Amino acid sequence: MEAIAEGHVDNLDDFYFLARAILVKSEAYFDRYDVAFQEYFSGIETVEEITQQILEWLNDPITRRSLSSEELAGLKCLPLDELIKLLEERIKTQKEAHNGGSKWIGRGGTSPFGHSGENPAGIRIGGPGGGHHAVKVAEERRFRNYSSDMTLDVRQMKVALKGLRRLNRVGPQDELDIDETIDHTAKNVGEIELVWRRRRKNAVKLLLLMDTGGTMDPYIRICSQLFTAAHSSTHFKDFQYYYFHNCIYNEVYKDMERRDKVSIDYLLKTLEPDYKTIIVGDAYMAPSELLDRNGAIYYYQENDTPGIDWLKRIAEHFTHSVWLNPDYDLTQQPASVNLISKIFPMYSLTLDGLDKAVKKLTVKR
Repeated sequence: MEAIAEGHVDNLDDFYFLARAILVKSEAYFDRYDVAFQEYFSGIETVEEITQQILEWLNDPITRRSLSSEELAGLKCLPLDELIKLLEERIKTQKEAHNGGSKWIGRGGTSPFGHSGENPAGIRIGGPGGGHHAVKVAEERRFRNYSSDMTLDVRQMKVALKGLRRLNRVGPQDELDIDETIDHTAKNVGEIELVWRRRRKNAVKLLLLMDTGGTMDPYIRICSQLFTAAHSSTHFKDFQYYYFHNCIYNEVYKDMERRDKVSIDYLLKTLEPDYKTIIVGDAYMAPSELLDRNGAIYYYQENDTPGIDWLKRIAEHFTHSVWLNPDYDLTQQPASVNLISKIFPMYSLTLDGLDKAVKKLTVKR
């Protein structure tokens, strides 16, 4: 309201962009904003009482005349209920086609009824809108790709992972506390007294376990983005990452080629339970890979203990763990997805899914 009062809005286009900038806090909601805006401002597209004859008069588009700022300023904005009442009168009394006028149902002009004209609060009937105002922008819904189920880029992942932060004041007192310095100085009647404090540092430790190869090949790009976001982030006290294929057994790997091995027993002994653990994979495998001894898909990979037991050990050791699935379709879940989702909270690798996963990882137990 202050922005409008200060003259920052001259037309509906201005209002559309200004309101979006002020009201919408995340690009994920741009599409919802467009839908709400179009719903509220578009007026009435069709009216049941419109006769076939009137629609024939409005059948063809017409070149719209651009109005001057003085003419636009003189147009009267009527409330919707009054517009509807006037429209009902026009329908009963109009006898012929009208173009370029300010009163009757027609094309061009400044009448609030018809199309291809220019009126700040009209009812569009037939044909396209002619003013290219904000309602037109909203109808195009150009921001649909920013909805909450979109796949992520590195920047968005880094922003989402930032939610894992847990800041503690540690180390020497080498950071100036501005508020306390001002308070102490005021109490000293202007004599400056500097107050120092310890710096706030993130105490969160992250463990990332990522599925590679096979059915994960189509998701190489998004998984690489997640790794980049986590690896380049400054939000973590410690960041550990390892790879596996299909299911985690007695070993994970330091490299994607799965040559440099680390045992799960070693990880569970050396990593404290407070590591936030994110497992990334499509969880798509034969049930035998989860449930059977020596069920690993690779012949050379020995697993006397079924994969599902290793997953349970990981879930029991780390207090906070989630599974991110780049192919998580709630309507079509293979048996392996159902089994794993009973051990780890499973979320889709989308903007909305990652946000929910981060919130799950920060919930106190």
